[in-house]
This record gives sequence, structure tokens and C-alpha cells, in this order.
Amino acid sequence: MSAAAPPSEPLARAGWRSPAFARALRALLPALSLVLILIAIAYLNPRAISYFGFSLMLNLAIPIALATIAQMFVITVNELDLSIGTFVGFVGCVTATWLRDAPLLGIVVLLGSIGVYAALGALIHLRNLPSIVVTLGMSFVWQGLAVLMLPKPGGKAPDWLQGFMSLKPPFVPFPIIAAVVIALGVHVALMRTSYGAVLRGTGGNAQAIRRAGWSILKTKVTMFALTGLFGVLSGMALVGITTSADANLGNGYTLLAIAGVILGGGEFVGGRVSPIGAVIGALTLALAASPLLTFMHIPPDWQVAANGAILIIVLAARALISRREGDR
Repeated sequence: MSAAAPPSEPLARAGWRSPAFARALRALLPALSLVLILIAIAYLNPRAISYFGFSLMLNLAIPIALATIAQMFVITVNELDLSIGTFVGFVGCVTATWLRDAPLLGIVVLLGSIGVYAALGALIHLRNLPSIVVTLGMSFVWQGLAVLMLPKPGGKAPDWLQGFMSLKPPFVPFPIIAAVVIALGVHVALMRTSYGAVLRGTGGNAQAIRRAGWSILKTKVTMFALTGLFGVLSGMALVGITTSADANLGNGYTLLAIAGVILGGGEFVGGRVSPIGAVIGALTLALAASPLLTFMHIPPDWQVAANGAILIIVLAARALISRREGDR
């Protein structure tokens, strides 16, 4: 007779107070943040929710998403890159000058810059140096090289790059398609492959990865090289959109990239990252950084502070959810 009555324990676990619900809510928080931003934009300016509106609002979302993924790779192995913004600016200067006027030289320089990133990963690991200090120093190097290359704004993006970044596919704006491709491509490579598990494991449990026979040096070199690769793609995409370059073009991308990773569910330690969440975080920041605040008639001088407040609110909500998950 008692077997016919549903047990109360499974029901309690299935309720909204359960740890499973908290984990699901925490995983969905980046998407919920993006939806709330979109709802606010639709309320303030319904005409913005259209093909043209999304194309305009997400115009800079692609380079931000690429820079965020670049930052995500080093965060995966418990490091931090404070030079990604100036590196994006350096790549932009190379793209608008040498890559256009001397393509072979431009390609060699860009490949060499990826090699420099790989060497930084080796240096940080072998000498046990703080990545924050090393990359902060490199930020001045990239900035100086960019200024030497292009002392004042100028140059011009290659025609093929401008054409690619100005694509207008039917039905869905190009920035949205590019964001989906980036998110799914990196997700499959990092989260669904055996070597991706090794790379993430370097940040989660380096000792176990070492005991399994994998080289921590190689994994860190790989992750820093990937950071350089996606930094190059970010700088090229940015110049393809703006059509010209400036040594200071990507300076704000360092904090945006870190914020995008954290907003997307990433953690500074433990190898806990989400490529899809990181891209969603980048899209959220791209929408909140200018379109939403402009529609709210917030003066430009206050927009940086307002954008920071939005980020703090989202992170505070995630912290509360995580604490409730841990309590249970």
C-alpha cells in the first residue's frame, strides 16, 4: 500500500530549491542575462529588434567574441592575459598596413606573433612566473610596436577582409551567424574531444594530467598559442569592420574579454569555462556597452560605469546561486 504513494524525497529534490535547479539556473544565467538585455532594448526601441537593428548593434560583437575566447583559453589553465587588448590593436595595425601592402610580410608577422604567445606560455610555466606580470609587461611591448608601426590613425583594411566582414546573408545577420559558428566550433574542440579534456584538466588538476603522461608545458604552450591565434582573428575582424587602424584600437578589449568569460560562467581557477557562455557573455556586453545605454539616454561619460553596474549585478546573482548550490 505504501509503495503506491510517491516518495517525498525525490519530489523535494526535483523542486526549485534543489541543487540540480541551482546548477541549471547558474548554467542558464548568461543566456538569461542576454534575454533581459534584449527585452530591455525591445521595450525602449522596438525598431532595434530587426535585421538591420541587430546588424548595427552587434557590429563589434565578432571581434569582442574572438577576444573573449582568446582570454578564455588562458583562464582555462588558471592564467590571465592582460595584454590581449593591446595585442588586438597591434594586429589591427599590421592588418591595415603590411597585410594590405605586403601580404607575405604581414602573414609572417602575424604568425610570428602567435609564436611569441606560445613562447610566453613556455616562459611562464618553466620559470613559474605570474602570468599577470608577464602579460602586463607584454602589453607595453605590443602597444609600443603598434605606435611605431602606425603613429597616428590610418591605414586601410584589405579589400577581401572588408568584403568578408560586410557580408549580408539572408534572414539572419552576419554577426549572429559568426557568433554561433565561433561558439559551437570552440565548444566541440574544447569540450567534446579527448585532447580538449586534457587541456581543461591542466587547469582543474594538473597533477592528475601529469601522472597520466601528458606534458603540462605542451598544454600551456598550446593554450597560449590559441590565445594568440584568436587575438589575431579578433584584430583582423576589428579592422575589417572599422576599415582602418589605430594603435589604441583594442585597448578596452582586455577588460571586456575578462568580463565576457566570467559573465559566461567561467571561473578564474579550476579549468571551468564555457565557450558558448563566453560568446553569449561577449554578445551581452556588446549590447549593453552602447545600444542599451544609448536607448536609456545615459550620457557617454556614465556609460562605462553603468556597464560595470550591469556586470556586477549579474555576477552577484551568480554568486548567490553558487552559494545556495554549495549550501545544499
